[in-house]
Parts: sequence; structure tokens; C-alpha cells
Amino acid sequence: MADVARRAGVSRTLVSLVLRDRPGAGAATRERVLKAADELGYRPDSAAQMLARGRSRTLGVLMNLEQPFHAEVVKAIYPAAAQLGYDVLLSAVAPGRDEHMATGALLGHRCEALVLLVSDPESHSTEQLGGAVPTVVVGRKAATPGVDSVHTAEAKGVRQAVDHLVELGHRRIVHIDGGKGPGSADRRTAYRAAMRRHRLADEIRVIPGAQDEDAGIAAGMLLLGEDTLPTAVLAANDRCAIGLMHALRSGGVDVPGQVSIVGYDDSNLSHLSHINLTTVRQDATGIAEHAVRNAVERLENSALPARETVCDAKLVVRASTAPPR
Repeated sequence: MADVARRAGVSRTLVSLVLRDRPGAGAATRERVLKAADELGYRPDSAAQMLARGRSRTLGVLMNLEQPFHAEVVKAIYPAAAQLGYDVLLSAVAPGRDEHMATGALLGHRCEALVLLVSDPESHSTEQLGGAVPTVVVGRKAATPGVDSVHTAEAKGVRQAVDHLVELGHRRIVHIDGGKGPGSADRRTAYRAAMRRHRLADEIRVIPGAQDEDAGIAAGMLLLGEDTLPTAVLAANDRCAIGLMHALRSGGVDVPGQVSIVGYDDSNLSHLSHINLTTVRQDATGIAEHAVRNAVERLENSALPARETVCDAKLVVRASTAPPR
């Protein structure tokens, strides 16, 4: 800043005001300072700023790089955080890098609050994190006191999907389970409830799986090896649905002529013309905004009770579903 001040012919204090976008400098002076900063290649030292103010004003986000929906949420987290004056630091779960290591990296960089797009419901790490920093779990309910959660109305989304398939005339509707993935337990429960509501309890079938293409392919190979195919499948998410679609089509099965497929997430992949997947849309922007707001509000008031925010779900009908033959 001293270099910028010398180049612009102003005081260092005035440079600080301009670079922090605070009032106190005229338009001409502001332009001169910004031009000098640009010419010198000035960049704020975030570590120095953190030491000076005693806060990092950074939100840590834990994500899975392989989940397209996580990318959609992260895209919306950045502007939501910036609007409240916070930076965002990402850390990803990957092979050889579990949740503990990924969250440890975020805490090591002094993130003031955490937004977890990945969280193991059977792990105690969320409880430990909630006691250390404000924490928001995305995609599932949080059972930990003091930990907020933001998730989609899973029951509503699944109910819309099953209603759509039943209205088309389907009865043999199978569900591929998402394992430990976010929302999977609620979707599984909602599927069973929706089938019972349509008096299809005898047709209920849940195939163990996961929220990825391999699970969809495995389920497809399983179904191809059986005497009779179901007429419709509700997949764990879009990735699983795409894997299932690939396996069935490779086995000579017409989608949706013989088997209709419904995904979950409405990720960018589902829009592609050769996929054109009927799916349940999650509001990525709304989820991101609620998660950021909850984290910041808990930073400002740690005594707040744990909050559960439920965002809307909406079925998007495309070409992967049709009446059964």
C-alpha cells in the first residue's frame, strides 16, 4: 500500500480506504489509486488482513468433486458469501482424503464456519465440528445439537416422481438406493410411503446402490439378468440414473419404451439431448443462500437453537419417462 500511495501521490490511509471501498476519497482520487494499484500489480494480503482484524471472515466448504450438484451449490455459495462480506475456501473429499482430513485443512486455514456438502451420518465428526465452529450440514437433517441443516423436501420430490410414474400407468417401480449419500435415507423412506399410498406395497423393491454411475450400471446389470424387467426405476440421483440408462441401453433395452427412468438433482448432465432425463430438481441457489446465511448468523449469535431449513423440490419431466408398453 505504501508503493501504491507513492505512485498515486496520496496517503497510505487514503489508499486503504479506496481499496476497502470505503467513503473518504473523491472519484478522481479513487480512480488514480485504483490505476496505480493495477499498474503495480497490487493484491491484498489476506493473511495479513486476518491478523490485523483478528478474524478470517472465511467460510469453509467441504465438497465432493465428483458430484455435479455440489458444483452447482458451490457456484451459488460464492456470491451469497460475498454479499455478506465473507470469502470462501473449498476442500474436497477424494481417494485417500477422507472427511476428517478435508475438514482439518479448512480449520487449519482458520475458517470461521463450515458448510458441509459431504457428511457421513454415522460419523461423530459433525458433532465434534459443531462444538468447535458454526457448522451447517447440506443435504440431510442434522441430529447434532447446535448444527444447522439445509436440505430439499425429499418426501415431496419423491412423491412427485412416483405420482408421475403411476399416472403414466406404471406399477412395477423399483428404487435404487443411494447408500450413505445425502438425502438417500429420506428418499428411500419416501419411495416406500409413496408406493403404499398408491396401494403398490407388493411392488416395493429397493436395490442397494450409491449416488454414482457405477451403482446405476450395477443395478442395470442385475435387472438385465432377471426374467422380468420393472417398467420404471427411480434412481438415487442423476449420476446413478445415467449409469442405469447406459447399462440398459447397452443390453438392448429401450428407454423409455421398456423401462422409464427418473433421476434426482436436475444436474447439468440431465439436460443433455441424448440423456434428456426426467428428474427431481433441487434448488441449488436457495440451498446455498440458506446455508451461508445460517452459518453467518450463527457466527454472530452462537446461542441460536439448531435450525432446519427445507427447500422446495420440483419434478422436471423430460424424455426418459413414458407410459409402459
